[in-house]
Amino acid sequence: MNSFGRLFRVNIFGESHGESVGVNIDGVPAGLSLPLEDFLPDLERRKGGIQKGTTPRKEDDLPIFKSGLFHGRSTGSPITILFENNNTRSGDYEKQRAVPRPGHADFVAHEKFGGFEDYRGGGPFSARLTVGLVAAGVIAKKLMRDATVTATILEIGGEPDPDKGLQKAIDAKDSIGGIIECRVSGLPVGLGEPFWDSVESLVAHAIFAIPAVRGVEFGTGFAAARLFGSEHNDAIEDMQGHTRTNHAGGVVGGITNGNELVFRLAIKPTSSTPKDQRTLNWETGQQETFSVKGRHDLCVALRAPVIVEAVTAIVLADLLLLEQRVHRVVGK
Repeated sequence: MNSFGRLFRVNIFGESHGESVGVNIDGVPAGLSLPLEDFLPDLERRKGGIQKGTTPRKEDDLPIFKSGLFHGRSTGSPITILFENNNTRSGDYEKQRAVPRPGHADFVAHEKFGGFEDYRGGGPFSARLTVGLVAAGVIAKKLMRDATVTATILEIGGEPDPDKGLQKAIDAKDSIGGIIECRVSGLPVGLGEPFWDSVESLVAHAIFAIPAVRGVEFGTGFAAARLFGSEHNDAIEDMQGHTRTNHAGGVVGGITNGNELVFRLAIKPTSSTPKDQRTLNWETGQQETFSVKGRHDLCVALRAPVIVEAVTAIVLADLLLLEQRVHRVVGK
């Protein structure tokens, strides 16, 4: 439900306009150095209100460590981190309660939870909760040690130049989506399992937990369907498993093969758009014209790369621990 992972286990909690959101991370080895300063760069990358096209909602996002740390190092107990919600405008959502927003989880949440859900700002469905994932990702990246995770924006609205793609949305007074690529170098051969716990299965599972993700492809991805087998196969060149090409994206048979892990994900346009839309008024039972109010990202893909890095690191740190590849490195 709200937890993911086996040894490195992450649990997120909170609502967008609740008192706080947070994360609990179990399985962190004792002795890992985790000063506050190590969390700030990634948390800063995730913030809104900094770059053009992101929500004007600004939160300090300073982590409040409640358990699992002593003198700046992990104790071996679960680590709990809170982030306060201080800059909320819940009244924006009270006014539109009768009309579930197209593209949002308002309708399904109301049906599933019988009207008891916290609907302000999307409640538990909000991307606000990804701040906890980013914090967990900081810890996971440290456990990965020799491997590096880097996610970048490939395009916004079909444009390789993000500013040009964003301008299309501004001109149209609408929202827009994008494509992000993630690359992981330095992974050993042998992570993952066939079938259910393949690297692709686990990474995709985690990636789809990020709000607004609509698709994931590894290596050559869907383009592989248009190739011959002789074109798609990656020729092995050495005993470390390095290949001449990397159509497989670093995974064969669900297991890492020593090459760079490469995947891309599609992020839909932000559901909250100022454009007039048609939706159902569940008090009258009639459709009506509706426009989303409040503060929202014009393009959620702009803030997504650091979240993608975080959830990828969470998956890989767990696999590394399962393979017992993280040994007594935390106290150094």
